[in-house]
Amino acid sequence: QVQLVESGGGLVQPGGSLRLSCAASGFTFSNYAMSWVRQAPGKGLEWVSGINSGGGSTSYADSVKGRFTISRDNAKNTLYLQMNGLKPEDTAVYYCARVPDPSTGWAACDNWGQGTQVTVSS
Repeated sequence: QVQLVESGGGLVQPGGSLRLSCAASGFTFSNYAMSWVRQAPGKGLEWVSGINSGGGSTSYADSVKGRFTISRDNAKNTLYLQMNGLKPEDTAVYYCARVPDPSTGWAACDNWGQGTQVTVSS
């Protein structure tokens, strides 16, 4: 079965950096686009970033553009999110998610991980 396991979250000061990882198993990772989505306390899910199956095409929400970088290593079945210049409003649970058909939208995901908490606070 599809399994997505996020790691790398934690507590960081404003302006700091974190790198999230997502280990994928149970499907052919290199065949699928992937996204990162997040949920801040008391709010709904927010799409953050997406990457196509080969890694050559990426997309970002305006709120993170220029600060976050999505990447993938298909040989390691792993998705990454490098987060720089973190702000308190980036505080959320971050989920990696599989995108079965990017033409329907980067947020049209069919499987999610359990999430990793990112807290930005001084």
